[in-house]
Amino acid sequence: MVRINENLEIPDSELSFRYSRSSGPGGQNVNKVATKVTLLFAVADSATLSEYQKAVVAERLATRIAKDGVLHLSSERHRTRSANQRDAVERFADLVAAALRPRKRRRATGVPDSSKRRRLETKRQRSERKKLRSRPATDD
Repeated sequence: MVRINENLEIPDSELSFRYSRSSGPGGQNVNKVATKVTLLFAVADSATLSEYQKAVVAERLATRIAKDGVLHLSSERHRTRSANQRDAVERFADLVAAALRPRKRRRATGVPDSSKRRRLETKRQRSERKKLRSRPATDD
């Protein structure tokens, strides 16, 4: 079971893993051993998440979800497959928890006095600049 928050746990049966060779330096170990872990989670097919939770996760994690509705999350930070699998599961739990956390509403505030002053000052300067463009008045 993967604990998302105090009210939600996703069973391991809903997660699947794919293993491949990691990229980057590492010599013989990296060339021979499949230590990179890709966690796959079918959001739409989840029996644990409610329809509302599925919609929220799909919306907020849209960049990580493929067209087939599967969330892909990979880890290749560590040298061992087990450490990468733990890392992927932890990151998955953090991602889903953050997606399901309600967003704080923005409290509307007034325009600050400093902004008003700055706007009026630039307006005055622009007016002065345009006045200087006109021909000087001749007093006869």
